[in-house]
Amino acid sequence: MKPLKLGLLAACGLALASCTVGPKYVKPPVPSTPAYKEPPPDSFKETKDWKHAHPGDATLRAKWWEIFGDPQLNALEEQIDPSNQTLKMYAARFREARAAIRFNRASEFPTISTAPGITSLRNSAHRPNFPASVATGATSDFVLPFDLSYEVDLWGRIRRTVTAAKEEAQATDADLETASLSLHAELAMDYFELRSADAQQKLLDDTVDAYTKALQLTTNRYQGGVAPKSDVAQARTQLDSTRVQATDMGVQRAQFEHAIAILIGKPPAAFSIAPQPLKVEPPTIPVGVPSQLLERRPDIASSERRMAEANEQIGIAQAAFYPSIVISASGGFEGSSILNWFDWPSRFWAVGPSMLQTLFDAGRRRAASEETVANYDANVANYRQTTLTAFQQVEDNLAALRILEHEAQQQRDATSSAQETLQLFTNRYKGGVDTYLQVVTAQTTSLTNERNDVDILRRRMDASVLLIKAIGGGWNVTNLPSLNALR
Repeated sequence: MKPLKLGLLAACGLALASCTVGPKYVKPPVPSTPAYKEPPPDSFKETKDWKHAHPGDATLRAKWWEIFGDPQLNALEEQIDPSNQTLKMYAARFREARAAIRFNRASEFPTISTAPGITSLRNSAHRPNFPASVATGATSDFVLPFDLSYEVDLWGRIRRTVTAAKEEAQATDADLETASLSLHAELAMDYFELRSADAQQKLLDDTVDAYTKALQLTTNRYQGGVAPKSDVAQARTQLDSTRVQATDMGVQRAQFEHAIAILIGKPPAAFSIAPQPLKVEPPTIPVGVPSQLLERRPDIASSERRMAEANEQIGIAQAAFYPSIVISASGGFEGSSILNWFDWPSRFWAVGPSMLQTLFDAGRRRAASEETVANYDANVANYRQTTLTAFQQVEDNLAALRILEHEAQQQRDATSSAQETLQLFTNRYKGGVDTYLQVVTAQTTSLTNERNDVDILRRRMDASVLLIKAIGGGWNVTNLPSLNALR
């Protein structure tokens, strides 16, 4: 009968352990639309791989920067993961979160401890109310105890704690991916900024050469008595001003080069990159539909996982209203000397459950429960806001790419007209028809338009990187470690 009773007790304990108090997690809806408001650039539509607003669109690869087709950019991007210190910090946070899972999972198992001890005791002969003949005797106590303590998870508090730790680990992994995406995007943008600075530098250097020849022309005309000295002064002023711009461009280039060095984990003094003007065109980027952002953005996944974790905290707080049952057991050997310490009669044991129920806490548990509900509501709001911000970022950069593509064509036309105008006024000046002031004005206009050409291309490349970042790069929520895989 005794084994039967123990079996029934164990079965009841298992049945009770299956109970879980608190709300079941359901992912809340977010405001969304079936398609983006901003249409893509015409260059996207003209590509055979582009399809507007189809969930089955091809997605970017994990190494999304390869879409730009720049081997040097690819080589730099590959150095971020093994070398960037910020990324290593987030990786350490993820390892810390995984360790917290094991820490909380330990509560699902009994705790066993021991505290062996050897004690010799001699009572004082002057001890009050104690026979002197007995008091003078000395005794020894040899103890080898084993203590077991196990909390029965009746209301799911421990299980929810473990699940919450797993969800925090998932969120931390998503934080790592968010940091990785941001760092790779930052490097790509710094790289294109540097290449744009190289293009500006080449343009200004070429312009300085052209203006040097123009100065020589005006000097020769002045010495020949054909042109006034004011033409020489104007040509020299134009040349000197352009040299200042060319020199100043070195500051920007140096800063972007230093930024790239830090991103790949190198001191600026140990890194340099050869000049190469920016010439590539923005690639076609598969954007997909708004609903896909919920699966493709690691920052959204992080917010969603912390929202699920907050839901577990509500259940943990509600479990505090119910009694806790702890099964305790102790046993071991106790002897009066080392000779009889481990004899069978020296054994002792005790076992039994205990229940703890808080009867009055002045509203502490209720306040804790309300706190977890408020924290969950805050996480829901943060999740929705993160999603809305993601939609905005995609829309912003789709609009930027479309408008800048149109602006780039307009700017090319303006640059071509400015160059033609400069050539006409230069020829007219050589023929003695116009003053050199007309040439200076045309030079300034032409240079401004050429620099705008380079700047618009830079902005288009930056918008491409930001669009890729806005859609989550090549990441997908399936890349998160599953709850079952986390230990």
